[in-house]
Amino acid sequence: MNPLSPLTRRDFLRTSSAAASVAAIGALDLGRTAHAAGSDVLKVGMVGCGGRNSGAVAEALTADPGTKLVAMCDIFRDRIASTLENIKAAKPAQCEVKDALCFTGFDGYKHVIEASDVVLIANAAKFHPLHALSAIQAGKHVFVEKPHGIDPRGIKMIQQAADLAREKKLSILSGLQSRFHSGYTETIQRIHDGAIGDIVSMEENFLRAPYRVTERKPEYTELQWQCSTQYHFRWLSGDDVPQSLVHNLDRSSWLLGNKPPIKCRGLGGRSTMVEPIYGDVFDHHSIIYEFNKGVKVYAFCRTTNGCYDENSSLISGTKGKASLLNCRIWGETNWRWQGSCNPYQIEHDRLFAGIRSGNLVNCGDYMARSTLIGIMGQLSCYTGKEITWEEVSKSDFYYPPKPEDCRDDMDPPTKPGPDGSYPTLAPGRTKLL
Repeated sequence: MNPLSPLTRRDFLRTSSAAASVAAIGALDLGRTAHAAGSDVLKVGMVGCGGRNSGAVAEALTADPGTKLVAMCDIFRDRIASTLENIKAAKPAQCEVKDALCFTGFDGYKHVIEASDVVLIANAAKFHPLHALSAIQAGKHVFVEKPHGIDPRGIKMIQQAADLAREKKLSILSGLQSRFHSGYTETIQRIHDGAIGDIVSMEENFLRAPYRVTERKPEYTELQWQCSTQYHFRWLSGDDVPQSLVHNLDRSSWLLGNKPPIKCRGLGGRSTMVEPIYGDVFDHHSIIYEFNKGVKVYAFCRTTNGCYDENSSLISGTKGKASLLNCRIWGETNWRWQGSCNPYQIEHDRLFAGIRSGNLVNCGDYMARSTLIGIMGQLSCYTGKEITWEEVSKSDFYYPPKPEDCRDDMDPPTKPGPDGSYPTLAPGRTKLL
């Protein structure tokens, strides 16, 4: 990665040989022998067989040559089949998935957990807390993609999973990969050491086109259709602030001493992307977070075609400024990191090295907090109300149904109106907490 051209995980998935497709897993095998001292096989299972988990399994099999993919589940059988075919072609020696260990349906995760030592979870974010907690309860190590929940109830569950992992001496790795980027780490350390003085404010941007828009297949039921395009339905994804802007908000919290905001107020809605294929999520959000000492974080995300795009984390201080994604500081101090790294791979390297050595990874100190920062901003946009950290932390609100109550034959909680479009929430009229 060129540190002067910041990439998001999704950019990386599109452009990197590591994860643009599972067929490219072999390109990642750099002949590494690290962690090979652990001779026992680590059985890996996939909960979710879309693009993100295809990337995660690529990284897992590359991180440790003693890993074997043994089990998979997804809502859709054809997605399992195509992903498995690519993995077998790229890594035949590390792919031992039998037909009996391929599962569909909402309960498929239970069977994958049972068959695995390490569970990779990257499906609809609604289910991340339940699936992570279930795996930890079963004594399995876990990688769980962001966001780590979509509502306050889910965050309480993911925190429980992280606490239990620590107690049971298991690893739980977060998909908030910024924490594993060497350039970001050095830039933030320099800022903490005073390179730009006291932080005054930050600007966080994640502006892009809609993510993964797909046409509806005629044979799909309403439930299958919504699951196939889960990023566009609130009850499955939690919308774009916890889904995408969470990376930026995690970096902001990190810069501010791993602290939560005191309160936030948000503006959001749906202006352009109104066709049925865009489900019931908003297409723009603007949130102001207020932290200690009056520091404000101005956070923006948008998923609209034909508009200006930007992904950035910009910091203003009393003695200078910084662009975190460019690993650059200027003002009284002028500095730029010139290294390169792949944080997506590094996090899995550390996960499996830790499992082998006993130096386990537990990201619980920030994964719940950063996701809840995103959730409070999303809820503020939905309701039009100012929301405090204390308020959202105490809340047990969730988007129904509860993940453990989801069934293959159920009706989805949101349905299209007479024109085929899905109703969205109305700020000023919607009450959630």
